[in-house]
Order: sequence, then C-alpha cells, then structure tokens
Amino acid sequence: MSSTVLYDHLGPRARRRNWILTAIFSLALLALLWFIYVKFDQKGQWAAEKWKPYLTAKMWNEFLIPGLRGTLQAAFTAMVLALAFGLIFAVGRLSDRRWISWASGAVIEFFRAVPLLLMIFFLSFGVPFLIQAPFPAFWAVVIGLTLYNGSVLAEAFRAGIRAVPRGQSEAASAVGMRKDQVMRYILLPQAARSMLPVIVSQLVVLLKDTALGYIIAYEELLQVGVTIVAANYGNLVVASIVVAAIYIAINSGLTALANYLDRRSMRRGIRSARALRREAAVIEPQG
Repeated sequence: MSSTVLYDHLGPRARRRNWILTAIFSLALLALLWFIYVKFDQKGQWAAEKWKPYLTAKMWNEFLIPGLRGTLQAAFTAMVLALAFGLIFAVGRLSDRRWISWASGAVIEFFRAVPLLLMIFFLSFGVPFLIQAPFPAFWAVVIGLTLYNGSVLAEAFRAGIRAVPRGQSEAASAVGMRKDQVMRYILLPQAARSMLPVIVSQLVVLLKDTALGYIIAYEELLQVGVTIVAANYGNLVVASIVVAAIYIAINSGLTALANYLDRRSMRRGIRSARALRREAAVIEPQG
C-alpha cells in the first residue's frame, strides 16, 4: 500500500457536480465563440475575398514562410542555448564552492528579474552605443531569450536535481563515483525526465516570446504576418487569425513531442523495473 494519498476518489454526487459544471462552462465557451463569430460576420471578416490571398503560393512564399523561418531560427537557437545556460548555472548553484554557488545564483536571479523586453531593447540599442557598431536583431532576440529563459530553466533543473532521493547520490559516492559522475550519470538523467513537462512548457513560452522581436523590427512571424501582410492586403484581423493559428500549430507540435517522449521514458522505466525484478528473482536463493 502506498504511504502517500494524493487525493480521494470522487463520489457520485461530486462526479455529477463536476459534470454539471463542465457542461455549464462548455456551453459558456461555445456561446462566447458564437458571439465572436457573429460579430466578425457582421463586419464581413469571414468574406471569402478576404481569405483568398492566404490560399495563394505568393502569400506563403514571400511573406509567411520567411516570417516562420525567422521565428523558428531564433526559437531553436535560443532553445539550445537556454538549455545549456540553465544546465550550467543549475549545476553551478548546487556547487559546494560558495563563490561558484553565489555567483551562479546572482546571475540567475538578475536575469529572472529583468524584463525580457528590456533586455532585448538594451541589446538592440544599448550595445551598439557601447561598441559603436550595429548589433544584429537576430542575436538581440536570441540572447535576450537565452538569458531570461535559461535562468528560469536553471531553477527548474535545480528543483529536479534536488527532488532526486538523496540516497541515490550517497550510494553512488559510496561505490567510488566522483561528484561530477554522480551529477552526470545519476542526478541529471532523472531530473531531466521528471522536469520534462516544465522544460517543454518553458520552451513553448520561449517560442511565443520570439514575437517580441516585432519591437526591434526583427523579421519573424508576427512582424511579417501582421505588419507587412496587413499593410499589403489591408486586413489586420484576418492576418492576426492566420498568424495565431500557425503559432498554435507549432506549440501543439512541441507539446505532442513532449508527451511522446514522456510516454517513451515511462515505458523504458517500466521495462527496466521488470528486468531488475527478473534478475532479482534469478539471484534470490531458492528456499
């Protein structure tokens, strides 16, 4: 029997109440969507001629695909750098050497506290003033996303590492493993698996935050889709809906990938546990 009870099973009355509340909120949501649809229809936003340009190759080849490419390039570059930043500073904050731990903590807290938009502004306008040379908009967006999201991921990694039972690191040390080996082979793999939902959630936030490049005229999906497309075709609402649908599709893909990796990790863990039980049954002396 498990020693921890997470929640009690709902009784018939509670289940019935939840079904009623779910139905009420679903009807309210449908009513809101219908209201939006009717208001847009009254303004002619669903007219076919306003949506025809988005069915042409020119629209996608000249505007939306280049904008999407800019978003994905900035997002995936920042994702890789943010994961590396978070891992390095999480390990640094857990260091036994105080000066490393304090320095890592100061860096993490500083970049978590500074608004992302302010960092992008400084990189785009402040750095050129200091170095007397232009600073690429791409790197202003990427570095800003890396510093902010990397700091958040560092705290997620640190929490995941601390959540691993202490006995595992003590057992690894007892058999002669060094601290870096314990971290690399014992703590980090388990922390990464347990924190996968948090990590993916933060990466989705990172991808959406590439839209802040709009402020410094970085050619990403929002900037191209809303500014250029709306300027050429004169319909901001339709352009916004199309851009939002693309963002939703990308983020849904990331979430589906995370769910797949999580299920695969769980299956692998179950197989490993079964293999260990079989080995234990073989080794156990027959009575």
